[in-house]
Formats: sequence, structure tokens, C-alpha cells
Amino acid sequence: MQIKVSEAAPVTMEWRQKKRSKPSSERAIEFVIKAGGYSSIVLIAAILFFILKESYPFLIGRFEFTEFFGSASWNPASVSKISYGIVALIVGTVCVSVLSMLIAVPLGLACAFYISEFCSPRMREIYKILIEFLAAIPSVVWGFVAIMMINPLIINVFRVPIGLNVLNASIILALMSLPLIVSVGEDALRAVPETYREAAEAMGATKWEVATRVLLPAAKNGLMAAALLGVGRALGETMAVLMATGHSIQIPKSLFDPARTLTATIAAELGESPKGGEHYQALFAIGLVLFTLSFAVNITADYLIRGRRK
Repeated sequence: MQIKVSEAAPVTMEWRQKKRSKPSSERAIEFVIKAGGYSSIVLIAAILFFILKESYPFLIGRFEFTEFFGSASWNPASVSKISYGIVALIVGTVCVSVLSMLIAVPLGLACAFYISEFCSPRMREIYKILIEFLAAIPSVVWGFVAIMMINPLIINVFRVPIGLNVLNASIILALMSLPLIVSVGEDALRAVPETYREAAEAMGATKWEVATRVLLPAAKNGLMAAALLGVGRALGETMAVLMATGHSIQIPKSLFDPARTLTATIAAELGESPKGGEHYQALFAIGLVLFTLSFAVNITADYLIRGRRK
């Protein structure tokens, strides 16, 4: 018996080592996944480095904090007095983004609830195809919609002289953000275990009660992520906002005033500014502000979602 045990022991240890060692294909797949995850971090760091590199001469030279963040006068091509104030641009960006989310988030989450819980399976597939079709429309086409359709509609309905304003851009941004919010929201609702629905229905709950009292609390993290992804889309949109806001550098006092956003300013003026010049560097400083705003939104979203999950 001792001889058999001593002979079997090495075999057992060798079998365990083989079991613990992963196949080469599995290790290769893990390496690719890890490399993809780390590459996103490296890419973000590279983008930040590039923006800092291009804006650094402006930040250590012409930049004045009180003027840049305290003045509404952005006039880099003036002959008499050059000014780099982005207050009006920040206010325009915030107004358009917030108003668009006030339109898109309730409508998008309501559509997600309807597609997930109330419509038939066949209609669900049709609606999902239509939503994907909306997501595939280029932003410049949305800009044409803003000019040719929403512009005269706002003029006729609200009796204003021009329809290219904050309201127009907000409606366009809301329509552009809807597919993302609906898709992510619907995925979050479908990810709720089916046992939750079955248990609630077994206790006599109606479809509406299941949706509002069971699914909404269970999927709140995913729904919040959908809303914040919509905010990120609104902050980063360029071409449609450039065409729909009226492109006027001023602090809007109502929904019917023209405005200009940070992204639209970069898109409109970067091609006209000489590379390496002061104007060029100031535009990259705006890009740094926009990067910081987007980063803050993502960090806030991550904090809220993790906090609610805990």
C-alpha cells in the first residue's frame, strides 16, 4: 500500500499542475482583453497630453483667469482689443445641454419602459430597428432638420424673428440623444431577473405597478447610466449644435435667444486660426475645459452609480 501511494502521489501533483495551468488560447484571449482595457486608459492620457501640449504656451503666456472665466467677450480676431472670455460659451453649452436632457431623459426612459414591458415582442423588434436607424443619422443631417423644419416651426408657433436658438438646438440634441438613452435604458430593464416580475405578478401587481415599484428600483443604476450617457452626448455634439443655435456669442436670456457652445466654437474657428498661434492655442484651452467638463460628468456618474449600488 505504501508503494502504491508513493507512486500515485507524483501523478496527482502533476495532474493538479496541468489543471491549474491555462491553455495558451485562453491566455492569449485574456491578454487581448487586458490590452484593450489598458489601451483606453493610454488613449485618454495621450489625448490629454496632446491638448495640454498645444494649449500650454497660451496657459503660461496670454492666459488670464479672470478674463478667461469671467468675461463674456470672445473676440480673438479683433484689431483693437483681443479678448478670450468663454463665459458666454459655457453658459450656452450648459443651457443647451440641460434643456435637451430635460426633454430627452423622461421621454427616453418612458420609451425604454414601453419597449421593455408593455409592447408585444414583434413591435419591440420594430421599435428597436427604428431606434437604431435614428442613431445612424449623421449629425449634419440633424443640422439640416433644425434649419429646414424646426426653425420655421418655432417662428410660426412662438412668433419669434428667428428659430435658430437655444430651443432649436435643445430639441435636436434631445432627438440625437434619445436612441442612446432608450437602448441603454431598455437593456437595463431587460437585465432585471425575470423572477422579480413573476413574484410581483403572483402577488397581484399590475403591469404598471411592476414597472414603477419593482423594475424602476431594481434597474435604477442602469437607468441613471443611460441618462448620464445622454448628458455626455449632449456636451460633445458639434455640427448639429453649430447649425441650430444661431452661432451668436452672447449669454442667452431666454429659450429664443441665439447662443454658441464650446464645441461649436472649436469647430468653426480651428480651421481659420494659424497653427501654433495664440488663437489656435486658446481653442485648445477651450478643448481642455470641455475635456474637464466631460471627465467631471463621467466621474460623477461613476460615483453616483457605485454609491447607489453599495
